[in-house]
Amino acid sequence: MTFTEKVKNEITLQRLSENENRYLFLGYIYANATFENDKIFITLENINIAKKIFKTVKYCYFITPKITVRYQKKFKVQRLFILEVSDSKKNIESELMNLNLIDEDNKKSFLKGLFLATGSINNPNKNSYHLELNFQNENKSTFVLNLLNKLNFNFKLLKRNKSYMLYLKSGEQISDFLKILEVVKELFYFEDIRILRDHKNMVNRLNNCEQANYEKSLETGNKQIKIIEFLKNNNYYDLLDEKTREVADLRLKYSEESYQSFANIMSSELNKKITKSYVNHHLRKLNDFYTKIINKE
Repeated sequence: MTFTEKVKNEITLQRLSENENRYLFLGYIYANATFENDKIFITLENINIAKKIFKTVKYCYFITPKITVRYQKKFKVQRLFILEVSDSKKNIESELMNLNLIDEDNKKSFLKGLFLATGSINNPNKNSYHLELNFQNENKSTFVLNLLNKLNFNFKLLKRNKSYMLYLKSGEQISDFLKILEVVKELFYFEDIRILRDHKNMVNRLNNCEQANYEKSLETGNKQIKIIEFLKNNNYYDLLDEKTREVADLRLKYSEESYQSFANIMSSELNKKITKSYVNHHLRKLNDFYTKIINKE
């Protein structure tokens, strides 16, 4: 079972009030229904969602939908449930045209219905986070986008062939959307994976940073060794002051160490406090002295 299916199944098991069920149903048919004369046709693949919609129509509108089961074969045999809802008094269509989405509970329930009808979320174990809602009508996608923007989401709208897709790529925002759907079990699963992934990413960044620092220290140390050896081989070394020579002598032994680590080693070997700035100062003097000699030559 996919992560999307788990989320949708958890929504169908929620105990909602009559009004919340109505708005869930209205959200569903807003995104996935065909209206013909006085009838509404709803095609579903998920049996749990089909049961949810059937019960909502029956107990909230006192209408018993007609159910047709069809089988279609693509890569595998797929079962489709087609609900035919009679709306002879136009009650349902009227409610759909006069939505009260100021009320927070209505808004949440409407979004639950939308997600049941057309939503999908990548499994958080995959390489990227992705949530999307798909619509066949641009006006509907824009209406839902404005609704989500008012809830401080940053959904993007993309035209894809003949359909319109609203999507999120932010793990944090997808988590917030799951909170609105009130799918506690799958939210905890999503958050556990997200925390684990963020931790791994942080460890990788730290390792990369440490590796980069080590390579930088190694490159700097090798350059300093070459300078010291040049000064010694060309009789310039004794022209350095005593403290700079002291730093240079030990640098020959510990060329791979960072400045802070090198300062600690010097403190231990010389039995006196040596700071990183002290090391930096004398190694800079060493480099400046070398540069002057090279420029003169």
